[in-house]
Amino acid sequence: MTRSPLILAGDIGGTKTNLALYRYRDGGLEIETKRQYASGDHDDFTSVIDAFLDTSAIARIDAACFGIAGPVVGGVCKTTNLPWEIDTAALQAKLDTPRVRLLNDLEATAYGMLYLDDADFTDLNDGAGAAVGNRAVIAAGTGLGEAMLFSDGQHYRPVGSEGGHCDFAPADDLQQKLLSWLRGRHPDHVSTERVLSGPGVHTLYDFLKETEVAPEPAFMRELPAGEDRSAKISEGALLHGDALCRETLALFAAIYGAEAGNLALKTMATGGVYIGGGIAPKILPFLQQHFMDAFRAKGRFAPLLEAMPVRVSLNPETALDGAAHFAADHLLTLAE
Repeated sequence: MTRSPLILAGDIGGTKTNLALYRYRDGGLEIETKRQYASGDHDDFTSVIDAFLDTSAIARIDAACFGIAGPVVGGVCKTTNLPWEIDTAALQAKLDTPRVRLLNDLEATAYGMLYLDDADFTDLNDGAGAAVGNRAVIAAGTGLGEAMLFSDGQHYRPVGSEGGHCDFAPADDLQQKLLSWLRGRHPDHVSTERVLSGPGVHTLYDFLKETEVAPEPAFMRELPAGEDRSAKISEGALLHGDALCRETLALFAAIYGAEAGNLALKTMATGGVYIGGGIAPKILPFLQQHFMDAFRAKGRFAPLLEAMPVRVSLNPETALDGAAHFAADHLLTLAE
């Protein structure tokens, strides 16, 4: 290629879809155009691509990579929280390039973590040692995503999973009551995502309200239909100091820490645990208070976890940039 290649990258979630066009120049990426779309307003991903291309004067796309909230099997993804099926072969035909890759959204997030600066992170574990080895990535948003960056000693390779849909494991008596309460509503399966996600915030709130941990505030009783309950709960905790809302976020942060510790053990994440997603930066004071105690509470393996760096990404474009960097590193060199 004699001209600077163009890369189309996407971060496709249940709530919103971000697409961006990057120019690969001098070994780096420069963003040229970015758009955000409400995922629920579109019947399929193709219509989102069409909307983006209609607003961009693009002569040729050289490579494309999309991080998608759902499992990618055989180059095809049936999205978890949307009625979409996204197919690599169809996108190759539409974009007129064989250099197309679908990643699980947490694979893209994990890869993007490799390109963030220290200023993009807040550290939760001040006692961490040197970070060498595999890295774990966990992100609560519309759903719960989990992935790892496998280290071969020289490079990191992103490995996706659907770990957020594994069984919720209660860590104390209150969480045991929560599990019993959830089984009454979801008798077939109670996943960690049921409580560790955007919808999970108001699920925890409803549980604590029914157990009469604290009285419900008037602003929640009078909340208009269609309002984002989870966002209002966070506001109630952070801005108004409401007791029920604060207990909700404290429980959320403890469950987050426990699950991150589980993932760290499963991936042997001596290189660190990285927290992405849109929720963590918004509730950072509660993570700073309640996350690490639950993270470390692994019995004989507590010392191993105490030595792991735990970092919160403050960059909302991590998954999008990760998809673009993956395309630059792994797709531009492919032969036509």
